[in-house]
Amino acid sequence: MKHQYKTSLKRFALPVLLVAGLSACAPSFNADVSRFATTLPAPAGETFAVVADDPKLAGGLEFSLYADLVADELEKLGYSEAASASEASMLVRFDYGVDNGRERVRTTGARAGFYDPFFGPWGRGFGFRRGYAFGFHDPFLGGPEVRSYTVYVSDIDLKIDSTATGERLFEGQAQAASRTNRLQALVPNLVDALFTDFPGNSGETLRITIKEDGKSVRELD
Repeated sequence: MKHQYKTSLKRFALPVLLVAGLSACAPSFNADVSRFATTLPAPAGETFAVVADDPKLAGGLEFSLYADLVADELEKLGYSEAASASEASMLVRFDYGVDNGRERVRTTGARAGFYDPFFGPWGRGFGFRRGYAFGFHDPFLGGPEVRSYTVYVSDIDLKIDSTATGERLFEGQAQAASRTNRLQALVPNLVDALFTDFPGNSGETLRITIKEDGKSVRELD
């Protein structure tokens, strides 16, 4: 059964950017997507049910919200959602998560040389490349600015099995690094990335960029 919360999630999903060029106001979302598939059945008459791959997530309202996003994508492909898992011809196992983050340090503002009116052109004359001389830092000389921030890695996993034979039909993962650990912002974008040109070529890894306008761009790694 669909849930009333699903209609608002994508509307408020926040864009995030991978480590290359991380920004709190990033205009796009980048994800690395890998997919493996046999031959998915044609959508004619095929039904599916989205279930939690992690039993701890089963029955949760948050999981139901994200499961509805997956269901929407499968319905766009022509598949129909079954009333229950026991009635579905395909079982879609879904999982998501985000790690605890890692600290990153960025140094900016280093100058190619400096000039001190009291000591002369120390930077260029003696080969110094930053605003430090003989172990001290002069605020008038400038120098590097060091900032630390946390990078989180989030991911989703999707597996599709035939309920008739138990055969694995599809496996896929989408992963992104960002400055936020808010799953409400991350999961919708990861789902969009995973279903871009679905099911894709088996064994292929792609960089998927979802722009601010919702359009997606794919790039081979």
